[in-house]
Amino acid sequence: MHIGLIGGIGPAATDYYYRWLIRTFAGRPQALELTIAHADSPTLLSHLAEGKAAEQAAIFERLTRRLQGAGAEAVAVTSIAGHFCIDAFKAVSPLPVIDLLSSVARRLDAAGYRRVGILGTKGAMVSALYGRLKGIEVMAPAGAALDQVHQAYVDMAVSGAVSAAQRRVFFDSGRRLTEDAGVEAVLLGGTDLFLAFDGQEPGFKAIDCALLHMADIADEAAR
Repeated sequence: MHIGLIGGIGPAATDYYYRWLIRTFAGRPQALELTIAHADSPTLLSHLAEGKAAEQAAIFERLTRRLQGAGAEAVAVTSIAGHFCIDAFKAVSPLPVIDLLSSVARRLDAAGYRRVGILGTKGAMVSALYGRLKGIEVMAPAGAALDQVHQAYVDMAVSGAVSAAQRRVFFDSGRRLTEDAGVEAVLLGGTDLFLAFDGQEPGFKAIDCALLHMADIADEAAR
């Protein structure tokens, strides 16, 4: 199946998806069919902050029609922040949407998780990934740490690189969630968080939501 990706939000996450899918298909008999359309990160963040789901969904619809014209048969958004409008987007998308939130909910439920922490944008954290994790208690960083994680994440995503100070914010918050809130694991609820966690030992169990999404994309691409 020809997969369309809506990327650019942020650029490092798009590259993460692209390289992971290439590596995954390198040892498979099928060739990877993939086209990427670029969405604007500042526009998305503005719409997220203002709750403009319909406006962002309209942008995704336009980009999906472009992907459809290139031969794509299904579409995925390479951004958890971009999933704030996923239901509105699904309602207007001309292609089936491979939904990260559904990927995460299904796989966490199958693994038996019942209490997890989360790091990412403020919207993703306080909404427990937009209310889609039914039956699972989701704990966000408390107090000032919530805003610190949000700002560190947004700055990292826009720049496409992580600083030592930003990594420290994520790791400290994750450890507090594990030690103080007693979570079983911490969700990396932002597709750019691999920049901070890849190859690192944070001191707690981390679950990369982007990897769960990419596994489902790869399954669809192999059909």
